[in-house]
Amino acid sequence: MKTRFICNSCDYEQAKWLGRCPSCGQYNTFEEVAVKKPDNRGVKGSTLIEAAAKPVGAQLLQDVSVSGEIGDRLVTGISELDRVLGGGIVGGSLILLGGDPGIGKSTLLLQICKNAAMAGDSSILYISGEEGAAQIKMRAERLAVKAKNCYLLAETDLYAIRDAANSIKPRLLLIDSIQTMRHTDLTSLPGSVSQVRECAAFFTHLAKQHNMAVILVGHVTKEGSLAGPRVLEHMVDTVLYFEGESSGAYRLIRAAKNRFGSTNEVGVFEMTEHGLSPIDDPSAYMLAGRPEGVAGSVVTCSMEGSRSLLAEVQALVSATSFGTPRRTATGVDYNRMVMLMAVLEKRAGYKLQNFDAYVNIAGGLKITEPAADAGMIAALASCYKDKPLAPGVMVIGEVGLAGEMRAVNQPERRVIEASRHGFTACVLPQANKTKLRVPEGFKVYGAAHIGELLGVLL
Repeated sequence: MKTRFICNSCDYEQAKWLGRCPSCGQYNTFEEVAVKKPDNRGVKGSTLIEAAAKPVGAQLLQDVSVSGEIGDRLVTGISELDRVLGGGIVGGSLILLGGDPGIGKSTLLLQICKNAAMAGDSSILYISGEEGAAQIKMRAERLAVKAKNCYLLAETDLYAIRDAANSIKPRLLLIDSIQTMRHTDLTSLPGSVSQVRECAAFFTHLAKQHNMAVILVGHVTKEGSLAGPRVLEHMVDTVLYFEGESSGAYRLIRAAKNRFGSTNEVGVFEMTEHGLSPIDDPSAYMLAGRPEGVAGSVVTCSMEGSRSLLAEVQALVSATSFGTPRRTATGVDYNRMVMLMAVLEKRAGYKLQNFDAYVNIAGGLKITEPAADAGMIAALASCYKDKPLAPGVMVIGEVGLAGEMRAVNQPERRVIEASRHGFTACVLPQANKTKLRVPEGFKVYGAAHIGELLGVLL
């Protein structure tokens, strides 16, 4: 029997084992995989993926028509999920859903069954490789899932799944999870590189052949990335990440890849005893319980796709008891925080070299947009001087190494969102102030440098 060695990190393949992968440079990532010729289960002329009855030749792009179920998105009935997907699930697409254990992936699948099956006559097939049918039924009763067109199969064998899909012909196929699926023509264990890759290829062909949408649940590593070969993310059409602390009440869904929509949208949910509940106004949810009149608390606005989201930036600056001050960032990039502290010290004269500094985005939200730079600068300066900001003021703007305030995109939408939640003023880059239409009674202050920013606020 022929064997090959495949790198778990980058899928590099060769004939012998190496301690370090020459492609990605990672150590101890090679796994021996046995390769054997498929026996086709003893059925003459049969294959795992049945060939189409009539081969289709090449077509001109202008002659290709998008009609039928592939042109009509399957609306899940979960508003926040549909927003992230771009309006619903495209027929024949493959979606990979990843998240930490206990984050709510299986719960979300059952809620999709509940809403999508009740919305139309389309059937749904739920494949469980981790739980038995009785266990899923218990959760379904807790979530009040009463879907007449939802079929359940506790199976890991691809041949059995193929036969069930050919018999039921569902519009939506749910796989929980891809790491438990097993290709019997391979001798490797489920969850290995070869098994995950071949199983993903099987579901890709099955989705395209029967024009059914497939959602794959994927495990994640302790670093937060999807477990298995990297090619798994390349094979699917959409990659969704479930974010949030399992002990917390809120959850976020982000699209790291989406061939049929934007990758900038974010869905916000609240975990309740009845499942995941979409949050239509996440800004109000994130700002609930915000303290007023406290130094180091500043409200900023981040754009998540087409949605403007208000968030509270909290900072704590205290004298250090050790020779090396401590820096901690939660919800923002650590290196970005250290850079802004250096800018604040060099360009504004704040001596922070002997102070511990902690920056946190309240509610567990993660902000990667540079528009939150001014909020972090203001929060650090406010706590350093122990002087709270005036209530009802929002701060936005990107900060450069020279201390300059650089323009941000869509300032008008951010101002409207702040005004809608009761804020009365905003400090933003001077470049954004020109030609900016603001709501009546709302004040806008422009700043070209962090010195002007802190002069207005403090």
